[in-house]
Amino acid sequence: MDGVLLDSEPIGYEAMRLVMDRHGAPYDLVQNDEFVGRTSTESFRILRARHGMRPEAEELARQFREAKIRIVRARAVPMTGVPDVLVRARAAGYRLALASSAETPVIDATVDALGLASLFEVRVSGWEVGRGKPAPDVFLETARRLALPAGDCLVVEDSRNGLLAAKAAGMRCVVVPCEATLAHDFGEADHRIAALPDLLPLLLRP
Repeated sequence: MDGVLLDSEPIGYEAMRLVMDRHGAPYDLVQNDEFVGRTSTESFRILRARHGMRPEAEELARQFREAKIRIVRARAVPMTGVPDVLVRARAAGYRLALASSAETPVIDATVDALGLASLFEVRVSGWEVGRGKPAPDVFLETARRLALPAGDCLVVEDSRNGLLAAKAAGMRCVVVPCEATLAHDFGEADHRIAALPDLLPLLLRP
């Protein structure tokens, strides 16, 4: 979702800065790059230990979630190809699912803001599984809900943590880096594309 459907990395960074500033802890783009694709709770567990922050990670994640939802509702910007690529993939017979490290309320707010609610058969949050990316749990749970073997699934990701999670799940992975992840190592990817519309030739070729 983040960085694939929604130009959300700037939104996530702004929300993280708001929370960190509130608690007097520094946060910059170098730190942010470390946490792209991870759940907010896992990110704040690391940041809390690193900066000696007093609130529990779960409380910091709650503050982040509220800030991010406010920003998404105010100015959600779809990535190039959204929703056209999804509509055409559905029309070609592909089943679509959304698997994200974001909390369920953030997923719901994003899908609603972008008008995509009818396109996804399944939505799975990293908060619903035991471990976040780069562990494979969120993708394995998505495949389970679709009643599909992992090998029949194709993941579209924008981060290295997401790519590692997809490969650990035994799934093929197309990476479409966003501006924040252009420098990530995507060596294990099955395909790398420049923008989401470039996915259609891979899906629709004979």
